[in-house]
Amino acid sequence: MAERYVDFLVIGGGVAGGYCARTLREEGADGSILVAGREPDPPYYRPALSKEYLAGKTSREEQYVKPAEEWAKDEVEVLTRTSVMKLDAGERRATLSNRDEVRFDKALLATGSNVRRLHAEGGDLDGLHYLRAYANADAILADAGESERVVLIGGSFIACEVAATLTARGHDCAMVMQEEVTFERQFGSEIGRFFQDVLEEHGIDVNGGDDLERFEGEGGRVMKVVTRAGLELEGTCVVVGAGVIPETHLAQGAGLEIGERGGLRCSDRLETSAPGIFAAGDIAEWDFAPAGGPLRIEHWDVAFNHGKTAAANMLGKDRPHEEIPYFWCDLSDWTGLEYVGVGGGERVIRGSIDDGKFTAFSLDDGRVVSAVTVGRSDYLQHARRMISQRSAPDPDALADEGTGLAEL
Repeated sequence: MAERYVDFLVIGGGVAGGYCARTLREEGADGSILVAGREPDPPYYRPALSKEYLAGKTSREEQYVKPAEEWAKDEVEVLTRTSVMKLDAGERRATLSNRDEVRFDKALLATGSNVRRLHAEGGDLDGLHYLRAYANADAILADAGESERVVLIGGSFIACEVAATLTARGHDCAMVMQEEVTFERQFGSEIGRFFQDVLEEHGIDVNGGDDLERFEGEGGRVMKVVTRAGLELEGTCVVVGAGVIPETHLAQGAGLEIGERGGLRCSDRLETSAPGIFAAGDIAEWDFAPAGGPLRIEHWDVAFNHGKTAAANMLGKDRPHEEIPYFWCDLSDWTGLEYVGVGGGERVIRGSIDDGKFTAFSLDDGRVVSAVTVGRSDYLQHARRMISQRSAPDPDALADEGTGLAEL
Protein backbone atom coordinates (compact mmCIF):
# COMPACT_ATOMS: atom_id res chain seq x y z
CA MET A 1 0.00 0.00 0.00
CA ALA A 2 1.50 3.30 -1.13
CA GLU A 3 0.97 6.53 0.79
CA ARG A 4 1.18 9.94 -0.81
CA TYR A 5 0.17 13.58 -0.28
CA VAL A 6 -1.64 16.05 -2.58
CA ASP A 7 -2.72 19.60 -1.96
CA PHE A 8 -6.05 19.16 -3.75
CA LEU A 9 -7.94 15.89 -4.06
CA VAL A 10 -10.90 15.85 -6.47
CA ILE A 11 -13.16 12.84 -5.94
CA GLY A 12 -15.27 12.21 -9.03
CA GLY A 13 -14.40 12.42 -12.71
CA GLY A 14 -17.49 14.17 -14.06
CA VAL A 15 -17.84 17.75 -15.24
CA ALA A 16 -17.96 19.12 -11.66
CA GLY A 17 -14.68 17.46 -10.74
CA GLY A 18 -13.12 18.23 -14.09
CA TYR A 19 -13.96 21.91 -13.94
CA CYS A 20 -12.84 22.15 -10.35
CA ALA A 21 -9.39 20.82 -11.31
CA ARG A 22 -9.27 23.01 -14.39
CA THR A 23 -10.30 26.13 -12.47
CA LEU A 24 -7.83 25.48 -9.66
CA ARG A 25 -5.00 25.91 -12.14
CA GLU A 26 -6.66 28.81 -13.94
CA GLU A 27 -7.18 30.63 -10.62
CA GLY A 28 -3.53 30.23 -9.64
CA ALA A 29 -3.20 27.01 -7.65
CA ASP A 30 0.42 25.87 -7.69
CA GLY A 31 0.05 22.79 -5.50
CA SER A 32 -0.47 19.19 -6.56
CA ILE A 33 -3.90 18.18 -7.92
CA LEU A 34 -5.24 14.64 -8.16
CA VAL A 35 -8.55 13.70 -9.82
CA ALA A 36 -9.90 10.21 -9.13
CA GLY A 37 -12.81 9.02 -11.27
CA ARG A 38 -14.42 5.60 -11.57
CA GLU A 39 -15.15 5.78 -15.32
CA PRO A 40 -12.66 4.71 -18.02
CA ASP A 41 -12.69 8.20 -19.58
CA PRO A 42 -11.28 11.45 -18.19
CA PRO A 43 -13.84 14.13 -17.21
CA TYR A 44 -16.35 14.71 -19.99
CA TYR A 45 -19.63 16.45 -20.85
CA ARG A 46 -22.43 13.97 -20.12
CA PRO A 47 -25.35 15.69 -21.97
CA ALA A 48 -24.09 14.42 -25.34
CA LEU A 49 -24.85 10.84 -24.28
CA SER A 50 -28.55 11.24 -25.09
CA LYS A 51 -28.04 13.71 -27.91
CA GLU A 52 -25.00 14.27 -30.13
CA TYR A 53 -23.07 11.14 -29.15
CA LEU A 54 -26.10 8.87 -29.45
CA ALA A 55 -26.86 10.55 -32.78
CA GLY A 56 -23.36 9.78 -34.06
CA LYS A 57 -22.53 13.47 -34.45
CA THR A 58 -19.65 13.69 -31.97
CA SER A 59 -16.89 11.46 -30.62
CA ARG A 60 -15.99 10.68 -27.04
CA GLU A 61 -12.84 12.77 -27.26
CA GLU A 62 -14.72 15.83 -28.49
CA GLN A 63 -16.73 15.83 -25.26
CA TYR A 64 -13.75 15.69 -22.91
CA VAL A 65 -13.33 18.68 -20.58
CA LYS A 66 -9.68 18.70 -21.69
CA PRO A 67 -7.58 16.32 -23.79
CA ALA A 68 -5.46 13.93 -21.72
CA GLU A 69 -2.22 15.59 -22.81
CA GLU A 70 -3.45 18.98 -21.57
CA TRP A 71 -4.15 17.61 -18.10
CA ALA A 72 -0.57 16.38 -18.02
CA LYS A 73 0.70 19.70 -19.33
CA ASP A 74 -1.09 21.49 -16.49
CA GLU A 75 0.35 18.99 -14.01
CA VAL A 76 -3.05 17.62 -13.04
CA GLU A 77 -2.98 13.88 -12.38
CA VAL A 78 -6.16 12.17 -13.61
CA LEU A 79 -6.77 8.60 -12.47
CA THR A 80 -9.50 6.82 -14.43
CA ARG A 81 -11.17 3.55 -13.33
CA THR A 82 -10.28 4.59 -9.79
CA SER A 83 -12.77 5.04 -6.96
CA VAL A 84 -12.27 6.42 -3.48
CA MET A 85 -13.33 3.61 -1.18
CA LYS A 86 -12.97 5.36 2.16
CA LEU A 87 -12.68 8.96 3.29
CA ASP A 88 -11.47 10.07 6.70
CA ALA A 89 -12.51 13.71 6.94
CA GLY A 90 -10.74 14.36 10.23
CA GLU A 91 -7.43 12.81 9.25
CA ARG A 92 -7.65 14.22 5.70
CA ARG A 93 -7.01 10.78 4.23
CA ALA A 94 -8.59 8.85 1.35
CA THR A 95 -8.18 5.19 0.43
CA LEU A 96 -8.33 4.50 -3.31
CA SER A 97 -9.49 1.36 -5.09
CA ASN A 98 -5.88 0.78 -6.21
CA ARG A 99 -5.06 0.57 -2.45
CA ASP A 100 -3.13 3.82 -2.40
CA GLU A 101 -3.70 6.08 0.59
CA VAL A 102 -3.81 9.77 -0.21
CA ARG A 103 -3.44 12.50 2.38
CA PHE A 104 -4.74 15.87 1.29
CA ASP A 105 -5.15 19.49 2.36
CA LYS A 106 -8.43 20.34 0.53
CA ALA A 107 -10.87 18.03 -1.20
CA LEU A 108 -13.91 18.14 -3.44
CA LEU A 109 -16.62 15.50 -3.37
CA ALA A 110 -18.24 15.30 -6.82
CA THR A 111 -19.38 11.69 -6.94
CA GLY A 112 -22.50 12.46 -9.00
CA SER A 113 -25.48 10.14 -9.19
CA ASN A 114 -26.43 6.57 -9.99
CA VAL A 115 -29.39 5.72 -12.18
CA ARG A 116 -32.59 4.74 -10.40
CA ARG A 117 -33.19 1.10 -11.30
CA LEU A 118 -36.64 -0.38 -11.65
CA HIS A 119 -37.43 -3.41 -9.52
CA ALA A 120 -39.90 -5.16 -11.80
CA GLU A 121 -40.33 -8.74 -12.88
CA GLY A 122 -37.89 -9.45 -15.69
CA GLY A 123 -35.65 -6.57 -14.71
CA ASP A 124 -32.51 -8.69 -15.13
CA LEU A 125 -33.11 -9.54 -18.80
CA ASP A 126 -30.61 -8.62 -21.50
CA GLY A 127 -31.65 -5.68 -23.64
CA LEU A 128 -32.63 -3.45 -20.71
CA HIS A 129 -30.58 -0.26 -20.62
CA TYR A 130 -29.92 2.71 -18.34
CA LEU A 131 -28.02 5.69 -19.76
CA ARG A 132 -25.25 7.19 -17.65
CA ALA A 133 -21.94 6.61 -19.47
CA TYR A 134 -20.45 6.07 -22.93
CA ALA A 135 -20.62 2.28 -22.60
CA ASN A 136 -24.38 2.54 -21.98
CA ALA A 137 -24.88 4.65 -25.11
CA ASP A 138 -22.84 2.21 -27.19
CA ALA A 139 -24.89 -0.73 -25.90
CA ILE A 140 -28.18 1.06 -26.64
CA LEU A 141 -27.13 1.74 -30.23
CA ALA A 142 -26.04 -1.86 -30.73
CA ASP A 143 -29.32 -3.29 -29.42
CA ALA A 144 -31.47 -0.67 -31.17
CA GLY A 145 -29.98 -1.77 -34.46
CA GLU A 146 -31.16 -5.32 -33.84
CA SER A 147 -34.63 -4.42 -32.57
CA GLU A 148 -37.73 -3.64 -34.60
CA ARG A 149 -38.85 -1.26 -31.86
CA VAL A 150 -37.16 0.54 -28.97
CA VAL A 151 -39.35 0.97 -25.88
CA LEU A 152 -38.60 3.81 -23.48
CA ILE A 153 -39.79 3.91 -19.87
CA GLY A 154 -40.29 7.46 -18.57
CA GLY A 155 -41.64 10.80 -19.69
CA SER A 156 -38.90 13.24 -18.77
CA PHE A 157 -35.52 14.34 -20.12
CA ILE A 158 -33.67 11.08 -20.76
CA ALA A 159 -36.61 9.15 -22.20
CA CYS A 160 -37.74 12.03 -24.43
CA GLU A 161 -34.25 12.89 -25.68
CA VAL A 162 -33.30 9.28 -26.40
CA ALA A 163 -36.63 8.65 -28.15
CA ALA A 164 -36.09 11.71 -30.34
CA THR A 165 -32.45 10.89 -31.10
CA LEU A 166 -33.13 7.25 -32.00
CA THR A 167 -36.20 8.14 -34.06
CA ALA A 168 -34.13 10.64 -36.04
CA ARG A 169 -31.68 7.81 -36.70
CA GLY A 170 -34.50 5.75 -38.22
CA HIS A 171 -35.56 3.59 -35.29
CA ASP A 172 -39.18 2.93 -34.31
CA CYS A 173 -39.77 4.13 -30.74
CA ALA A 174 -42.57 3.86 -28.18
CA MET A 175 -42.78 5.45 -24.73
CA VAL A 176 -44.58 4.45 -21.53
CA MET A 177 -44.82 6.91 -18.64
CA GLN A 178 -46.67 7.60 -15.42
CA GLU A 179 -47.33 11.20 -16.43
CA GLU A 180 -50.36 11.99 -18.56
CA VAL A 181 -48.13 13.98 -20.93
CA THR A 182 -44.39 14.37 -21.28
CA PHE A 183 -42.60 16.82 -18.95
CA GLU A 184 -45.81 17.28 -16.98
CA ARG A 185 -44.04 17.15 -13.61
CA GLN A 186 -41.56 19.83 -14.63
CA PHE A 187 -43.68 22.23 -16.69
CA GLY A 188 -47.35 21.31 -16.35
CA SER A 189 -49.74 19.72 -18.81
CA GLU A 190 -50.09 22.59 -21.29
CA ILE A 191 -46.38 22.92 -21.99
CA GLY A 192 -45.86 19.18 -21.67
CA ARG A 193 -48.49 18.61 -24.34
CA PHE A 194 -46.52 20.83 -26.74
CA PHE A 195 -43.46 18.58 -26.46
CA GLN A 196 -45.50 15.41 -26.67
CA ASP A 197 -47.18 16.66 -29.84
CA VAL A 198 -43.74 17.19 -31.39
CA LEU A 199 -42.68 13.64 -30.50
CA GLU A 200 -45.90 12.15 -31.85
CA GLU A 201 -45.70 14.20 -35.05
CA HIS A 202 -42.39 12.47 -35.74
CA GLY A 203 -43.88 9.02 -35.27
CA ILE A 204 -43.16 8.23 -31.62
CA ASP A 205 -45.90 6.23 -29.90
CA VAL A 206 -46.41 7.97 -26.52
CA ASN A 207 -48.48 6.19 -23.86
CA GLY A 208 -49.17 8.29 -20.78
CA GLY A 209 -50.97 7.72 -17.49
CA ASP A 210 -49.68 4.16 -17.23
CA ASP A 211 -46.98 2.29 -15.36
CA LEU A 212 -44.65 -0.62 -15.93
CA GLU A 213 -45.94 -3.98 -14.73
CA ARG A 214 -43.24 -6.38 -15.97
CA PHE A 215 -40.77 -7.27 -18.66
CA GLU A 216 -41.24 -10.50 -20.57
CA GLY A 217 -38.38 -12.28 -22.25
CA GLU A 218 -37.20 -15.29 -24.17
CA GLY A 219 -33.80 -16.93 -23.98
CA GLY A 220 -32.67 -14.39 -21.40
CA ARG A 221 -33.49 -11.35 -23.57
CA VAL A 222 -36.33 -8.90 -23.16
CA MET A 223 -39.06 -9.31 -25.76
CA LYS A 224 -41.98 -7.31 -24.43
CA VAL A 225 -42.96 -4.53 -22.01
CA VAL A 226 -46.28 -5.07 -20.23
CA THR A 227 -47.98 -2.20 -18.38
CA ARG A 228 -50.41 -2.23 -15.48
CA ALA A 229 -53.19 -1.15 -17.83
CA GLY A 230 -52.54 -4.20 -19.98
CA LEU A 231 -50.66 -2.51 -22.82
CA GLU A 232 -48.11 -4.81 -24.47
CA LEU A 233 -45.22 -3.30 -26.42
CA GLU A 234 -42.87 -5.64 -28.23
CA GLY A 235 -39.22 -4.72 -28.40
CA THR A 236 -35.83 -6.30 -27.72
CA CYS A 237 -34.28 -2.98 -26.70
CA VAL A 238 -35.66 -1.07 -23.71
CA VAL A 239 -34.24 2.17 -22.30
CA VAL A 240 -35.26 3.20 -18.78
CA GLY A 241 -35.24 6.87 -17.80
CA ALA A 242 -36.45 6.74 -14.19
CA GLY A 243 -34.26 9.43 -12.70
CA VAL A 244 -31.11 9.23 -10.59
CA ILE A 245 -30.07 8.89 -6.95
CA PRO A 246 -27.21 11.02 -5.53
CA GLU A 247 -24.14 8.95 -4.73
CA THR A 248 -23.56 9.93 -1.10
CA HIS A 249 -22.28 6.63 0.35
CA LEU A 250 -18.71 7.88 0.62
CA ALA A 251 -19.83 11.10 2.29
CA GLN A 252 -22.07 9.25 4.73
CA GLY A 253 -19.26 6.87 5.62
CA ALA A 254 -17.10 9.89 6.38
CA GLY A 255 -19.75 11.26 8.76
CA LEU A 256 -20.59 14.30 6.64
CA GLU A 257 -24.02 15.88 7.05
CA ILE A 258 -26.71 14.79 4.59
CA GLY A 259 -29.55 17.21 3.82
CA GLU A 260 -33.30 16.79 3.63
CA ARG A 261 -33.17 16.52 -0.17
CA GLY A 262 -30.80 13.57 0.00
CA GLY A 263 -27.70 15.50 -0.96
CA LEU A 264 -24.48 16.38 0.83
CA ARG A 265 -25.31 19.44 2.92
CA CYS A 266 -23.07 22.43 2.29
CA SER A 267 -22.97 26.19 2.63
CA ASP A 268 -23.44 28.78 -0.09
CA ARG A 269 -19.65 28.47 -0.52
CA LEU A 270 -20.18 24.74 -1.21
CA GLU A 271 -18.23 23.75 1.89
CA THR A 272 -19.53 20.66 3.68
CA SER A 273 -19.86 20.11 7.43
CA ALA A 274 -16.14 19.20 7.41
CA PRO A 275 -14.02 22.35 6.95
CA GLY A 276 -11.86 22.19 3.84
CA ILE A 277 -14.01 19.56 2.14
CA PHE A 278 -16.35 20.84 -0.55
CA ALA A 279 -19.13 19.38 -2.70
CA ALA A 280 -20.28 19.99 -6.27
CA GLY A 281 -22.72 18.63 -8.80
CA ASP A 282 -25.60 16.23 -8.25
CA ILE A 283 -24.72 15.45 -4.64
CA ALA A 284 -24.41 19.07 -3.46
CA GLU A 285 -27.31 20.44 -1.41
CA TRP A 286 -26.29 24.04 -0.98
CA ASP A 287 -27.74 27.20 0.56
CA PHE A 288 -29.26 29.27 -2.23
CA ALA A 289 -30.92 32.55 -1.25
CA PRO A 290 -33.27 32.92 -4.28
CA ALA A 291 -34.76 29.51 -3.42
CA GLY A 292 -35.23 30.50 0.21
CA GLY A 293 -33.15 27.61 1.52
CA PRO A 294 -31.11 24.58 0.51
CA LEU A 295 -31.23 23.41 -3.09
CA ARG A 296 -30.09 20.29 -4.96
CA ILE A 297 -30.22 20.06 -8.76
CA GLU A 298 -29.17 17.30 -11.16
CA HIS A 299 -28.15 19.19 -14.28
CA TRP A 300 -24.92 19.67 -16.19
CA ASP A 301 -24.70 23.45 -16.07
CA VAL A 302 -25.12 23.49 -12.29
CA ALA A 303 -22.33 20.93 -11.89
CA PHE A 304 -20.12 22.88 -14.29
CA ASN A 305 -20.54 26.11 -12.32
CA HIS A 306 -20.31 24.34 -8.96
CA GLY A 307 -16.88 23.06 -9.95
CA LYS A 308 -15.66 26.59 -10.62
CA THR A 309 -17.10 28.02 -7.39
CA ALA A 310 -15.70 25.17 -5.30
CA ALA A 311 -12.25 25.64 -6.81
CA ALA A 312 -12.28 29.34 -5.94
CA ASN A 313 -13.22 28.57 -2.34
CA MET A 314 -10.66 25.78 -2.04
CA LEU A 315 -8.20 28.58 -2.79
CA GLY A 316 -9.67 30.71 0.01
CA LYS A 317 -11.47 33.24 -2.19
CA ASP A 318 -14.69 33.15 -0.14
CA ARG A 319 -17.02 33.19 -3.15
CA PRO A 320 -20.75 32.41 -2.71
CA HIS A 321 -22.39 30.31 -5.39
CA GLU A 322 -24.99 32.70 -6.80
CA GLU A 323 -25.35 31.40 -10.36
CA ILE A 324 -29.02 31.03 -11.32
CA PRO A 325 -29.59 27.37 -12.28
CA TYR A 326 -29.91 26.78 -16.01
CA PHE A 327 -30.50 23.72 -18.14
CA TRP A 328 -31.58 22.81 -21.63
CA CYS A 329 -33.11 19.90 -23.52
CA ASP A 330 -32.95 19.08 -27.24
CA LEU A 331 -35.40 16.77 -29.00
CA SER A 332 -33.21 15.99 -32.00
CA ASP A 333 -33.30 19.07 -34.25
CA TRP A 334 -37.09 19.25 -33.97
CA THR A 335 -37.37 21.54 -30.96
CA GLY A 336 -35.78 22.20 -27.60
CA LEU A 337 -36.15 24.12 -24.38
CA GLU A 338 -34.09 26.27 -22.05
CA TYR A 339 -34.87 26.80 -18.38
CA VAL A 340 -33.61 29.14 -15.68
CA GLY A 341 -34.44 29.36 -11.99
CA VAL A 342 -36.03 26.90 -9.64
CA GLY A 343 -39.55 26.35 -8.40
CA GLY A 344 -43.05 26.74 -9.76
CA GLY A 345 -46.28 28.60 -9.19
CA GLU A 346 -48.61 30.63 -11.35
CA ARG A 347 -47.57 30.31 -15.00
CA VAL A 348 -47.67 33.34 -17.27
CA ILE A 349 -47.26 32.54 -20.98
CA ARG A 350 -45.65 35.10 -23.25
CA GLY A 351 -45.83 34.19 -26.93
CA SER A 352 -47.59 31.31 -28.68
CA ILE A 353 -47.33 27.67 -27.63
CA ASP A 354 -49.07 26.68 -30.87
CA ASP A 355 -46.36 28.42 -32.90
CA GLY A 356 -43.56 26.89 -30.82
CA LYS A 357 -42.19 30.28 -29.74
CA PHE A 358 -43.02 31.09 -26.15
CA THR A 359 -41.73 31.67 -22.65
CA ALA A 360 -43.57 30.46 -19.56
CA PHE A 361 -42.68 32.45 -16.45
CA SER A 362 -43.47 30.91 -13.06
CA LEU A 363 -44.50 33.27 -10.28
CA ASP A 364 -44.48 32.32 -6.61
CA ASP A 365 -46.28 34.85 -4.43
CA GLY A 366 -46.11 37.22 -7.40
CA ARG A 367 -42.33 36.98 -7.82
CA VAL A 368 -40.61 35.39 -10.82
CA VAL A 369 -38.84 32.21 -9.70
CA SER A 370 -38.25 30.39 -13.00
CA ALA A 371 -38.87 30.46 -16.73
CA VAL A 372 -38.91 27.89 -19.51
CA THR A 373 -38.52 29.12 -23.05
CA VAL A 374 -38.81 27.62 -26.53
CA GLY A 375 -37.42 29.55 -29.49
CA ARG A 376 -36.82 32.65 -27.33
CA SER A 377 -33.28 32.36 -25.95
CA ASP A 378 -33.03 36.14 -25.80
CA TYR A 379 -35.62 36.15 -23.00
CA LEU A 380 -33.32 34.24 -20.64
CA GLN A 381 -31.26 37.27 -19.62
CA HIS A 382 -34.42 39.06 -18.54
CA ALA A 383 -35.66 36.01 -16.65
CA ARG A 384 -32.34 35.72 -14.80
CA ARG A 385 -32.50 39.37 -13.84
CA MET A 386 -36.05 39.07 -12.55
CA ILE A 387 -35.19 35.98 -10.51
CA SER A 388 -32.07 37.56 -9.00
CA GLN A 389 -33.90 40.80 -8.19
CA ARG A 390 -36.98 38.94 -6.91
CA SER A 391 -39.08 41.00 -9.31
CA ALA A 392 -42.87 40.96 -9.04
CA PRO A 393 -44.07 42.18 -12.46
CA ASP A 394 -47.69 42.68 -13.37
CA PRO A 395 -48.78 39.33 -14.90
CA ASP A 396 -50.73 41.00 -17.71
CA ALA A 397 -47.76 43.13 -18.68
CA LEU A 398 -45.48 40.07 -18.48
CA ALA A 399 -47.75 38.20 -20.92
CA ASP A 400 -48.10 41.17 -23.28
CA GLU A 401 -45.45 40.99 -26.01
CA GLY A 402 -46.04 44.67 -26.64
CA THR A 403 -44.45 45.42 -23.25
CA GLY A 404 -40.68 45.31 -23.26
CA LEU A 405 -39.21 42.87 -20.75
CA ALA A 406 -36.54 45.42 -19.87
CA GLU A 407 -39.32 47.59 -18.46
CA LEU A 408 -40.51 44.91 -16.01
